[in-house]
Amino acid sequence: MALFRQLSLGSKAALAAVTVFVSMILSRSFLAESLELRAWRWLFRLQLAFFVNSLMLIGSLYIWRSIVSNLCPFPSGESTCFQLWKLVVMLFLALAHSSFFTMVFLVAEEPYLLSLAAYSCLGAYIIMLFFLCILSGMEQAYQLLAWRSGRVVGSLDKTRKLVLRPVLAVLVTTLLSVVGLLNAAQPPAVKTVEVPIHQLPSSMNNLKIALLSDIHLGPTVGRTKMEMFVRMVNALGPDITVIVGDLSDSEASVLRTAVAPLGQLRSRLGTYFVTGNHEYYTSDVSNWFALLESLHVRPLHNDNVKISATQTQHEGGEEKDWVCLAGVDDIEADILHYSGHGMDLAKALGGCSPDHTTILLAHQPLAAKRALQERPDINLILSGHTHAGQIFPLNVAVYLLNPFFAGLYRVAQETYVYVSPGTAYYGIPMRLGSRAEITELILQRAP
Repeated sequence: MALFRQLSLGSKAALAAVTVFVSMILSRSFLAESLELRAWRWLFRLQLAFFVNSLMLIGSLYIWRSIVSNLCPFPSGESTCFQLWKLVVMLFLALAHSSFFTMVFLVAEEPYLLSLAAYSCLGAYIIMLFFLCILSGMEQAYQLLAWRSGRVVGSLDKTRKLVLRPVLAVLVTTLLSVVGLLNAAQPPAVKTVEVPIHQLPSSMNNLKIALLSDIHLGPTVGRTKMEMFVRMVNALGPDITVIVGDLSDSEASVLRTAVAPLGQLRSRLGTYFVTGNHEYYTSDVSNWFALLESLHVRPLHNDNVKISATQTQHEGGEEKDWVCLAGVDDIEADILHYSGHGMDLAKALGGCSPDHTTILLAHQPLAAKRALQERPDINLILSGHTHAGQIFPLNVAVYLLNPFFAGLYRVAQETYVYVSPGTAYYGIPMRLGSRAEITELILQRAP
């Protein structure tokens, strides 16, 4: 205990994060089977919220030291304005830390104002932390260059830098946060993409597919946005509509009214859905499947349908008059050991002959890569998951961690992958360096 007291706040926060992470592993190993499902959901979400907050505490201490503590030595340190500034920073950090708890306690048909404020602060928190680190690195580089050139950095220079760093960080964070909020508040862009398919039946030339992904119904996305997405899709008049995962961030019973507009989708040959990783985080996949089916949205649970020009299930006709639309469970179902779920490509493509056009729905680009390694004859894979990074600076990390980032990729002579940047956003109502999108894919018969 004495040793714990001697640790710095940052070290204590890191230790807390490790402790919570270990508890998550232990509870999954020993309690998952014994706890009732609803109790398990709550336990997992609370553990996740505490884990993230423990990690964030390290960043919050750095932000506080950079934009508050370093200003205390100045004469203005005891002024009324400075005390007000401390309160503003405290409120900002408190809201950012509360964001993941709103995911547990404040999810309804429409977003609560507190949830929107909390996740907006979380986005600003990420931007500020990044720029403070960049400015600190630039300062260290400046000092190193000054030392190597034999120049002594005066006390006046140090004082200016102590003031300049927080001012620049706050200004840049405010500017980028406002831009990001305004960008995310816009309706998603409608992007038309033409994809040549060599095996496409002539009767299905110019087949139109509306692609939705990563809507993330939850604390900051509700029924109003879902109604807008449905209106935009219906205006396109698609033959098929597909939703490639991460539709929700909570249980079906909580979001039943928010997702209800999906029942108004008009797609001539049907609407289809595959799971994303967030569906498994809800631990409520079966209820989501039942709810979607009641809204005339068919889940493809390692399954496929054979779609012809006039009907959704092939029942005869010419040899090549249909395409195979298949869907696989998200790969994180395997990692989470979610009973009865997991990516099973062989099952999903059962009956899909290489002689016919095959379209695969797979939420993560990593799953698309694995599918092509196993079945290179797939003509088109539709994915999401990346959000195109959603906000700067996460764009860079997402780009490096995924085999496909966003947009259309030609991976072989007759094989394409399209990754949607997402139709809404996850939690943080911001978009920086990316734009939400509804994709209109037009499949054209290649010569």
